[in-house]
Amino acid sequence: MKCGFVTILGRPNVGKSTLLNQILGQKIVITTDKAQTTRKRIKGIYTDDIGQIVFVDTPGVHRPLNKLGEFLLDEAKIAVPDADLILFLVDASEPAGKGDRWIVENILEKAKIPVILVLNKVDLVKKQEKIEENLLSYKTLFKENIPVIRISAKTGRNKNTLLSNIYKKLPEGEKLYPDDIVTEENMRSITEEIIREKILLNTQEEIPHSVAVKVEKYEESDDIDRIYAIIYCEQKSQKGILIGKGGHLLKTIGTEARLELEKIIDKKVFLGLEVKIEKDWRKKDKILENFGYKTENK
Repeated sequence: MKCGFVTILGRPNVGKSTLLNQILGQKIVITTDKAQTTRKRIKGIYTDDIGQIVFVDTPGVHRPLNKLGEFLLDEAKIAVPDADLILFLVDASEPAGKGDRWIVENILEKAKIPVILVLNKVDLVKKQEKIEENLLSYKTLFKENIPVIRISAKTGRNKNTLLSNIYKKLPEGEKLYPDDIVTEENMRSITEEIIREKILLNTQEEIPHSVAVKVEKYEESDDIDRIYAIIYCEQKSQKGILIGKGGHLLKTIGTEARLELEKIIDKKVFLGLEVKIEKDWRKKDKILENFGYKTENK
């Protein structure tokens, strides 16, 4: 039986979380078209007759602009040393850029861990020559030849090919988790992420990056879960936008989050949301830690 850890690494918006959800066949990581959607390492556990793969989804690697940005970079870096294999996910519709080169030179080459270059979004490129041209720009970043798999995380194209190639690289070993476990995340954490996803999907410009969500109370019962959460932003103007005219936007965010949570836990949910201001929270270590943005094993 094969078993091991696989870290998914890449620039923002290349489809890391979409790929993990596709492989698991269910949503455990939030996805949007905005950078920094993923803020923490999240484990997704895939089990079949061949073995078990513990995937580690990571924030998109980019140059940090504040304390939160430093945390995101640390989360990506820390997921590398313990991995048996790294999936370097790139966008097939674009040639390699400075960010990709930085990842290869500063993380992948230093790690000395096997890498599979995963070319995502091939479904978006009409001309095969363009894919090959872009692929060459990524391959030239590496000093040695590495395996390449072309996929579409959105449609699932070549998912099974990717999985079989992953298993070839993993060591023999016993399963680390029961067959029915797909993530280590608890419902508090999942709730915070789903609320944040609905904010990302319903707001623009500076709002998505300036927001943090914290569940203050989670009360479970047989027929209904009662959840009370606070949405934190950095400025009074952002609070006004999040609440919306007559509370309309906050109600929309709350309704969309509640409906998704009800699907996950298969029972009724009461979701109470409040918006508060925490000025410049992304620059403050103590506040970041309070919001759960503290890197372990640093």
